[in-house]
Amino acid sequence: MDKPELDSHPSPIAPSAGRDRARPGIDADGRQDALWIEVIRKMDETYADLVRYQVELEEKNSALEAAHQFISSVLASMTDVLIVCDIKGRIEEVNPALETLTGLPEESLIGRPFQALLTRECLELASGFAEKIRNDAVHDCELTLRAAREEVPLAVNCTSRYDARGRLVGMVLIGRPVGELRRAYEALNQAHYELKQAQRQLISAEKMASLGRLVAGVAHELNNPISFVYGNVHAMGRYRKRLRTYCDAVDASDPPESLKALKAELRIERLLDDLDPLIRGTLEGAERVRDVVQDLRRFSSGQQGERSRFDLVHVVETAIHWVTKGKHPAVRVELELPERLEILGHAGQIHQVVMNLVQNALDALEEVAQPEIRIRLDVLQAARSGPPVVRLTVDDNGPGIAEADLLRVFDPFFTTKPVGQGTGLGLSISYGIVTDHGGRLRAENRADGGARLIMELPA
Repeated sequence: MDKPELDSHPSPIAPSAGRDRARPGIDADGRQDALWIEVIRKMDETYADLVRYQVELEEKNSALEAAHQFISSVLASMTDVLIVCDIKGRIEEVNPALETLTGLPEESLIGRPFQALLTRECLELASGFAEKIRNDAVHDCELTLRAAREEVPLAVNCTSRYDARGRLVGMVLIGRPVGELRRAYEALNQAHYELKQAQRQLISAEKMASLGRLVAGVAHELNNPISFVYGNVHAMGRYRKRLRTYCDAVDASDPPESLKALKAELRIERLLDDLDPLIRGTLEGAERVRDVVQDLRRFSSGQQGERSRFDLVHVVETAIHWVTKGKHPAVRVELELPERLEILGHAGQIHQVVMNLVQNALDALEEVAQPEIRIRLDVLQAARSGPPVVRLTVDDNGPGIAEADLLRVFDPFFTTKPVGQGTGLGLSISYGIVTDHGGRLRAENRADGGARLIMELPA
């Protein structure tokens, strides 16, 4: 806008009139300029606010995106099932763990009642969650989920969900597959069992040390009378031959009738015939007692002696014959043995162990109407490509072993028999023998009733 030119030296004539004519144009132009300046300043301020708001909005969007990404990654990494529902039980959000189990995408799950994912048996229990969470949370409630492949039991916790104003708007369910918990419990139980086994072995070792000193004295005291019996039986065998020779000579000399009658009355011929098996049986028993005494002395002194290969099947059959001969005629003994199985060890000691195991089974069947014993011998491949293991299993259909006694049956002097009917040393000595052979001896109860004793030896 062109402004009027003014003299630098105004006229002295009517100065007020000249100023009055010039001021209206000047004031209008100044106000217009000031107005434009104010508008521009306001526009600058508005633009600056818009830029600032844009920066803040972008920062908030970035934070929101990061939070969303974080929550998504947490939900994706959860192995537990997460279900977010409204107060009526309609699903609003789930995590990938539930999608994996059900085989359904999130889109098809949203809006459905969460009870539709459960088996029919759980519907009544799950329908009461909405009322229960008003007062308290639901903890460790087991529900069964209808998964894609099979039904999956879940241990479910359910809590309330509130909005910003503190109103109850829904619930959150978190479920862990019970299979994982059971595996964890089984691992814990196995570790606890192994710990108890180690503790029992330590206690047993201490008791065995005391028992060894006692056994050493008993074995020494038994050795002398057994030597007498063993020597006398050999002498009786020689005397029997001499008596037979004398009687044959008397019969050849045509004795009188009175002597013949006396011989018939005393049954001398039958006595001479019976002497041979009686002497053989007594000699066999004396030799067995001698071997037991030697084993006890070796056991008490900690000496292993020289090992040799022997047929375990023959040892087992002989031990069973010895224990069952003339006893418990009503017991049915079922054998599952291979034709031959050689192992390295002490045949006499293993023979003693098998006798103790079978005798223990027989003692448990005294009040059973139809007593049965099943003895099985197998060769198993050890874990981790180790050497094979020989397992002898002795089962009975008796009353079984009390749970409190399962870890005590191998303790020295522990017995459940009446006083005078057992010393409580048979299984304890057997445990020491099997351990010295590098094996294991354990007891357990059968699922269908009765006890089971298991001996495992390296083949």
